Amino acid sequence: MFYLMLILFVVGYGFIMFEHVNHINKAATALLMSSLIWAIFALGGSDILNLGFSSAWTKYLEELGSLAEAKEFITHHALLDNLAETSSILFFLLGAMTIVDLVDRYQGFRIITNKINSSSATRLLWIISLLTFFMSAILDNLTTTIVIITVLRKLLTDQKNRWIFASVVVVSANAGGAWSPIGDVTTIMLWIGSQLTAGHIIASVILPSLVNVIVATYLFSLLTKGQVLRPVLPDEETVDFTTPSERMFMLIIGILALVSVPVFKTVTHLPPYLGMLLGLGVLWVMNDRYLRHRPHEDKRHLNVSSVIKSVDIPTVMFFLGILSAVGALQAAGHLDLMASFLDEHVKNIYVINIIIGIVSSIVDNVPLVAASMGMYHIAGTGAAGYMANFVQDGNFWSFLAYCAGTGGSILIIGSAAGVAAMGLEKIDFMWYLKKVSLIALAGYLAGAAIFYLQTIII
Repeated sequence: MFYLMLILFVVGYGFIMFEHVNHINKAATALLMSSLIWAIFALGGSDILNLGFSSAWTKYLEELGSLAEAKEFITHHALLDNLAETSSILFFLLGAMTIVDLVDRYQGFRIITNKINSSSATRLLWIISLLTFFMSAILDNLTTTIVIITVLRKLLTDQKNRWIFASVVVVSANAGGAWSPIGDVTTIMLWIGSQLTAGHIIASVILPSLVNVIVATYLFSLLTKGQVLRPVLPDEETVDFTTPSERMFMLIIGILALVSVPVFKTVTHLPPYLGMLLGLGVLWVMNDRYLRHRPHEDKRHLNVSSVIKSVDIPTVMFFLGILSAVGALQAAGHLDLMASFLDEHVKNIYVINIIIGIVSSIVDNVPLVAASMGMYHIAGTGAAGYMANFVQDGNFWSFLAYCAGTGGSILIIGSAAGVAAMGLEKIDFMWYLKKVSLIALAGYLAGAAIFYLQTIII
């Protein structure tokens, strides 16, 4: 049963990786995979836990002694703990996605995109790269990728040219999200899990992430020369549904709602998802009050209830399935076994994280970070030597945020941003592998080198 759980996870991930071949939605595969893994864990619980690999079960035994039961541990302890952790991430994402979609409905992002008027391919590439880098830190890499690629369709005519720019967006969005506590699901997970504080994520990862983007964008610029040809937009693309003052107001309020989340957590010490839901609640009340004076058609289009219905629920379901499946492997002891193997044969936090980052380009960074959080635990403040790397804000967690956040750019299927770009622009997997993977890898390794130098100098 222990190995059957792992086999199911590998097979399920194979279906997710080749979604474009089997045409089965990755969310459906993730939900099916996680449910079956938990079912197998529940049916073979005693045999699986008695193997002695699960540190969670060992701790449970220490607390309850002879009263501990495997079935009780699985159904009322491990499963509920996993549900609590997963739900906090999902509610955070739902709140953030709703706020961003509402700002987009008000055409708030046009304030930014209207300023992009360069016709030089190289200059436009750098503008898009840096804009994406900083936007993804404020919003998140998935949302930023969708917004910027939508903008690119209004700026570029040639599809192959858009593929290059879209690839830049993927690299920049992932790098930008890696240094922000709200910029990527992986950093959200590390922040919510208390492995890293918001200030330390920014201070320790921003420079490596910026170097990553600069190196990659420079290499991309060698592929783009001359002038870009802009498409002729249809009338419906140029219609103004809102006034400039309305767009500016909603953009400012939306950004304030997002960036106030770290402040909320720092002041109250409550989970970040509550801060996000607070921001959404305030925005919702303000929007409903404002819409009383708008025509009926605008009310239906700009209503928060309408926005929530358009949120990308399959993506949320995918994260639910993946995090749930990894939670089962963590409780059963698979991740503890993997941690022991890495500690025994590698025992170098920089090599371990670089490997995790590269693997994340194959299997997505979300489960890998979840696995790492399960494999390694936060050490006490008095930890010394090798274990000092695992204290809160330790080098292991900071480097994990960088590697897992940016390593997914190496392959198009390695991150949520990449999958979104692939779907929006129909980017071919092999094209990305040939044209982009080495560039993304160069940026990834350059940033990793900068992080290592930081630890030596500081």
